[in-house]
Amino acid sequence: MMAGAQPLRHPNLDFQSHIRSIPDFPKPGILFRDINPLLRSPEAMAEVLGQLGGVCDQLKPDVIVGIESRGFLFGVPLACERGLGFVPARKQGKLPGEVIGRDYVLEYGTARVEMQADAFEPSQRVLVVDDLLATGGTASATAALVKQAGACLVGFAFVIELEGLGGRSALPAGHPVESLVRYG
Repeated sequence: MMAGAQPLRHPNLDFQSHIRSIPDFPKPGILFRDINPLLRSPEAMAEVLGQLGGVCDQLKPDVIVGIESRGFLFGVPLACERGLGFVPARKQGKLPGEVIGRDYVLEYGTARVEMQADAFEPSQRVLVVDDLLATGGTASATAALVKQAGACLVGFAFVIELEGLGGRSALPAGHPVESLVRYG
């Protein structure tokens, strides 16, 4: 795209037609929602970023926090388009310098998410972005880190939400949660 050109928006685009369902991945009984077809479509990506940009317009963050790793795919271009900072929330041991971390429970064990301790200026407004809201453990732990680091959590934005897994209820109350596609 040429400098200064605006991506074409496609407000009637059906996101679900760009998300492939793969049964029994990564293990039997799991129905995996594959975003790779969406990532390959410039039109779908432009619309996803446009809709996430609308969330930014409403919530007015100063910084986007993207959750490793697919949250980076949406968070970085969103931050660039909106002239916002970007902070990665990473798996344990992936960031240099002083970090803060939070453990969270997975279906099959525990994991840890970390951020650099000096990632935010005091009271910066933060929107947490990821590709998928499932059980909410990673997003909830990330929100706790945002608050621990002295920033102000303004909400969450996800491309996909698996409503049947109850992830919304795991997130801190009182913060908006936006999802572009919802599966029951």
